[in-house]
Amino acid sequence: MPFQHLLSQLPQGTLLVFLAYGLLAGAYLLVVPLLLFLWMNKRWHLMGKFERTFVYGLVFLFFPGLILFAPFLNLRLQGQGEA
Repeated sequence: MPFQHLLSQLPQGTLLVFLAYGLLAGAYLLVVPLLLFLWMNKRWHLMGKFERTFVYGLVFLFFPGLILFAPFLNLRLQGQGEA
């Protein structure tokens, strides 16, 4: 297979660098934003001003990953039921 031949031509250090970049990208775009969404959903009405400022900073830092999850997560409050 051409892909296996290409991988065998790369030095061992190059594969480790690709793996490290992949892990960092996965953490930045998937893991941390999902944890941040869950934390905000749980603590939104209980946060103090310093915690809220810290969360706003994290939202700014992890904005690309939060945008990826935004269409799939609903953090709105549950209503009172049928009126």
